[in-house]
Amino acid sequence: MIYSKVKKILDKETKRQDNTVELIASENFASQAVMDLCGSVFTNKYAEGYPGKRYYNGCKYMDKIEDLAIKEVTNLYKCVFANVQPHSGVNANTAVYQALMNPGDTILGMDLASGGHLSHGAPPTLSGKVYKSISYGVKEDGLIDYEKIEKIAAIHKPKVIVAGASAYPRKINWQSFRYIANMVGAKLVCDMAHYSGLIAAEEYPSPLPYADVVTSTTHKTLRGPRGGMILWNDGDLTKKINSSIFPGTQGGPLMHIIAAKAQCYIEAQEKSFKDYIKNVIANAKVMAKTFEENGLPVLTGGTDSHIILIDLSKNKISGREAADRLEENGITVNKNGVPNDPRNFVETSGIRIGTAAETTKGHDKKWFTNLAKRIIIILNG
Repeated sequence: MIYSKVKKILDKETKRQDNTVELIASENFASQAVMDLCGSVFTNKYAEGYPGKRYYNGCKYMDKIEDLAIKEVTNLYKCVFANVQPHSGVNANTAVYQALMNPGDTILGMDLASGGHLSHGAPPTLSGKVYKSISYGVKEDGLIDYEKIEKIAAIHKPKVIVAGASAYPRKINWQSFRYIANMVGAKLVCDMAHYSGLIAAEEYPSPLPYADVVTSTTHKTLRGPRGGMILWNDGDLTKKINSSIFPGTQGGPLMHIIAAKAQCYIEAQEKSFKDYIKNVIANAKVMAKTFEENGLPVLTGGTDSHIILIDLSKNKISGREAADRLEENGITVNKNGVPNDPRNFVETSGIRIGTAAETTKGHDKKWFTNLAKRIIIILNG
């Protein structure tokens, strides 16, 4: 029995999720099977180590479920090796950096204002403190400036280049990043956290043919449990990566989450998932078009993914105010910085919108078109 103090909060959050329009791009609704596994008996077992090399007895079925997760994810993404133990995308990135760099080495990643993630070398984070962090950005049109990245890399000679973003709506040219990495002798780490579901459905380019290592979360567009993963093809990196997870940066793996990861990898191979992702992108495109046609600027003029970035830099309302106003009207988004943002990181001049969660609920292009019009009215009010 769940104690009443806990259940009261659980019931309120359930009601909130049921009655709120969820447009935060990093959120989604996992299947009941995934959630059941998150609360399964796998949570009771400690299993430090890896299949066949555990530090605890009684891990026969822990080995089987982790082996299954590895088998399914490598099949899904057509790669050779995988580590499914990272507790999050940040944990995955942290471990990969430790495997590929020494403290003080240079890391080159996208800056926050251009759509980068905190774990790509942002100054307040571990990656920005342990390593010498250099950043790249986007052009005035919001698109990645590959020529400038090449020049920055030639000057600073990074040990690792991070490709990937937290708020970039367009397709990333992984091959261009590979060329730049080869030019300066850097390792290429591709963070596909936001695009992992799109890549699984073959609706977005895969970084696997170009990256030395790929990291990701398992929720967001992949629609699995909260967690992370690492993928790679070079066997020479296996020992470094695995030891950087355990014992390097984590202790016992969350076996209930690994079981749920196995489930979501299997779900992502179903035709229904591929159809879902096509709808996610179609819904994002129609929303972006509606915003643009009604005078609400969209960074890059549109989207190739589930992400839409609204530019409020010339608007009286800030990103924070816009997100608060929308929440008051039953719609959740998140404030987001924009390139050359005139406002600070607390206020911001943009909002980030994602279509993955509401597409899971079954909504179509007409519904998203009407929603976009409603958002415009709210923001102009």
